[in-house]
Amino acid sequence: MRRRKFLQTSALSSAILLTQPLTSIAKDHPPASPAAPNLKSFELEELTIKELQDGMKAGKYTARSITEKYLARIEELDKRTVNAVIEINPEALAIAEALDQERKAGKLRGALHGIAVLIKDNIDTADKMKTSAGSLALADSTPPQDSFVAQRLRAAGAVIIGKTNLSEWANIRSSHSTSGWSGRGGLTRNPYALDRNPCGSSSGTGAALSANFAAIGIGTETDGSVVCPSNANSLVGIKPTVGLVSRAGIIPISHSQDTAGPMCRSVADAAILLGALTGQDPSDQATKASRGKALSDYTKFLDPQGLKGARIGVARKFFGINDAVDKLMNDALDAMKGQGAILVDPAEVPNTGKYDDSELTVLLYELKADLNAYLASLGKRAEVKSLKEIIEFNDRNRAREMPYFGQELFLKAQEKGDLTSKEYVQALAKNHRLSRTEGLDAVMMKHRLDAIVAPTGGTPWVTDLVNGDHFSGGYSTPSAVAGYPHITVPAGYLFGLPVGLSIFGRAWSEATLIKIAYAYEQATRHRQPPQFLATANVKM
Repeated sequence: MRRRKFLQTSALSSAILLTQPLTSIAKDHPPASPAAPNLKSFELEELTIKELQDGMKAGKYTARSITEKYLARIEELDKRTVNAVIEINPEALAIAEALDQERKAGKLRGALHGIAVLIKDNIDTADKMKTSAGSLALADSTPPQDSFVAQRLRAAGAVIIGKTNLSEWANIRSSHSTSGWSGRGGLTRNPYALDRNPCGSSSGTGAALSANFAAIGIGTETDGSVVCPSNANSLVGIKPTVGLVSRAGIIPISHSQDTAGPMCRSVADAAILLGALTGQDPSDQATKASRGKALSDYTKFLDPQGLKGARIGVARKFFGINDAVDKLMNDALDAMKGQGAILVDPAEVPNTGKYDDSELTVLLYELKADLNAYLASLGKRAEVKSLKEIIEFNDRNRAREMPYFGQELFLKAQEKGDLTSKEYVQALAKNHRLSRTEGLDAVMMKHRLDAIVAPTGGTPWVTDLVNGDHFSGGYSTPSAVAGYPHITVPAGYLFGLPVGLSIFGRAWSEATLIKIAYAYEQATRHRQPPQFLATANVKM
């Protein structure tokens, strides 16, 4: 979850192969940002799924050799730079070898066959890895079965090589937290400048994928936690329509807003990965709505001419982060016009800011209900059985779990009633009315838009464990509250720090958004790999 202004104000006013994690428990004073390493050339740097598949088809690579190279890259760089990987899959090489044997036998599972993927450590895997949401309370938790996402990845032939660190409990524990920090994983850093923040709860996936620790990655979002770390790490992030990808087996915050989504270095890779994740799941009732709307292949929308004739709205109210970001955004608009897009400027999203308080209300109610249900499903596999017990665990382990920030949002959630409470029912109805019917749907219909654009965020801020995060603005909340799709793509750099462009629209419009995002990406090609600098070069 991305804790923007509504959490800061409303919460206050309303109250190499290892089986153990690669990172140790956070100390009272984590080490200062390391100096930039002497980077060695990396054979797989920035390679796409297609390039890796072509290499395996030609015999240049195998699934095992690809896995070995990524694991060696993690071993060489991760702990001394970004600290993005919380645990390595000890079965990764065996899985890769089995997939190589399938390839030799003429069996290919799909476009992800033999492709290395890193997934966020709130996504269940029934293997030798843990699923902890970064919390010491679940440090030994071994789920009884794979999440739907993990099942789909394995069925598609992907090699899950490890799990990534995250903002503990997906950033819902405190309104003063530091993104990228968890009790189990420690602090994740931004690979473009190691003293900067990787943003959002999917911070580890963002830093790891940008650092070329895997071919593709999975994050999760409640509000901003796919798109914010994608923005901060110069990635393509897709936050799908809620219900397009099953949430079964993902440690939850909110069933009305949670979703998993691709985080990749290119739109093509994100489109391939999204297609592998879709499908109806009886364990997640929200996926029923995807029938007839979900696709298993989004690559047919990768059209370099996809902007021609597209009607694009400009949500100017999300501009104004600073003049330099606005210039990048205006450059992006010029590039879109140059590719034949028709801009409607401005095309403001109605009701923005009018449901900040009610969003938090819904999240607190659903956090208590959904997290309690998830913990109950673990049975004896977890030390804690409820939100109440998590709160008690954190109090007992305050020095390790709460050295920098507390758990005031957990406490507020614990005070809430059940999902029949009038306060909850009214808040949820308000959110959907203002963000959907009278919000995104209204502006899209009024201007006959294919999509709307806005800055995803500003440049990554300097990590501040004393005061917490310093969000400077950007777009995520209307699409998050509505449960509608949202894509971010790299839009350039300021002082070597990434900035992303958000492209969003109606429910189930992933195909259209991918088409627009791909055309913009191909016209601009902004993505540049990070150099792991100790600090940003801001000298004049």
